[in-house]
Amino acid sequence: MSVNLWTSTEHALDYLGRADSIPHRVEGESTLLEFIPPTAKHTLDLGTGDGRLLALVKLDHPDVKAMAVDFSPAMLEAARRRFADDRSVTVVAHNLEDPLPELGSFDAVVSSFAIHHLIDERKRALYAEIYACLAPGGVFCNLEHVASSTPELHEEFLCRIGCTLETEDPSNKLLDMETQLRWLREIGFSDVDCHWKWRELALLTGRRT
Repeated sequence: MSVNLWTSTEHALDYLGRADSIPHRVEGESTLLEFIPPTAKHTLDLGTGDGRLLALVKLDHPDVKAMAVDFSPAMLEAARRRFADDRSVTVVAHNLEDPLPELGSFDAVVSSFAIHHLIDERKRALYAEIYACLAPGGVFCNLEHVASSTPELHEEFLCRIGCTLETEDPSNKLLDMETQLRWLREIGFSDVDCHWKWRELALLTGRRT
């Protein structure tokens, strides 16, 4: 049975309380920002949470128009509060388990620790949908939680983030990085690579030519 606890307000708020303490997260976010095109005008943030990543993008690109997508009521409320005074940001309720609606064309699609909650078949389908909504030259930047190569390394990672096998999020559906990079290439992305990685946290990027 597929488990997803993110409709729970308690689960979402618990994550928000811990988000700033995720080791090396800022390094991954800073690296992601390097790949947003300087000329980007439209950005899509999938699984925006409280809008943390999108707010960082907006600091570097204050004139960009953005769409922030999430399905957790608690996260949507937090994102709407964050961007309440920013008319350039539209917050959209949508569950990534379902195909993306028609949202427009984007110069950058970003995501942070969200897509790993989807089953593998849906991950791949979503990557294809992302490719389809990118403008030529647009980039996809996915700061993601990926699978370790061994159970031992997985337990080490959990220990590093103050978690155990018993307390890790049952909503996680982790997949190895190599498979996801291969999928991106098969879909048609160019310049596909992992540009930053710390244990199970990785930045995967690709470009639509």
